[in-house]
Amino acid sequence: MKGGLEVVRVVEHYDENGSCKTIRFDRNLDARPGQFVMMWIPGVDELPMSVSHIGERFGVTYKIVGNGTERLAALAVDDLMAVRGPYGNGFSVEKGRELVVAGGTGMACLAPLVEACTLAGNTVDLVLGARTKEELMMASRGESAGAEVHIVTDDGSEGAKGLATDAMEGLIGEKRFDRVYACGPEKMLTRVLDLALNNRLPLQASIERYMKCGIGLCDSCAIDGKHVCKDGPVFSGEDLSSFAEFGRTRLSRSGRRVTVE
Repeated sequence: MKGGLEVVRVVEHYDENGSCKTIRFDRNLDARPGQFVMMWIPGVDELPMSVSHIGERFGVTYKIVGNGTERLAALAVDDLMAVRGPYGNGFSVEKGRELVVAGGTGMACLAPLVEACTLAGNTVDLVLGARTKEELMMASRGESAGAEVHIVTDDGSEGAKGLATDAMEGLIGEKRFDRVYACGPEKMLTRVLDLALNNRLPLQASIERYMKCGIGLCDSCAIDGKHVCKDGPVFSGEDLSSFAEFGRTRLSRSGRRVTVE
């Protein structure tokens, strides 16, 4: 499917939690965990979406935050839409013991990675963090894949009370890991990076920037001379530690530089 737009048919559309939905299509998408697709919403825009289900009946998981995702949420089974991709650099799966750290909707792109890692025979500890119990998603999917799941919520309504990075730090103190994978809010990822560097653990993290084209032409997702859509969205810890803008500033939809929150 990579290249031009392809029309796909909706085969499933369901709630993941109170604010996130998963939509799946009648196509086989040969993607790596961590890659994304551009979804055309007629009359609105194209939206970049991390692939949350690869292979047969590929799918994406999204949070309803504006006109585009509201239109997407209105699609029903058998409705048609257009998609192009997959794009970007995904995660590299290697042998070893993995620590996967997911914050909020970051689990959407990490779920296929967890499945790929366990399928390869790796041992996986998955830290799944959210603000509240209601915002958690895909914990059962991690468990079904064979990962040891550690749930953390900011308010303690499910699992341990605290931050995903608190659980990460505790696990690093208890177990030996060969590498860390992560996706979540950028402020969380800066702490993940610090912990990985301090413990000499290789890191691969997926980061988010506003994307328009998805192929490295428009410059809207630029970070320190690289493009998240083409050079990322998955970057190594070495890359992230070299980015002066990481965790500090980003370009808004209008192209204005704003502070990362």
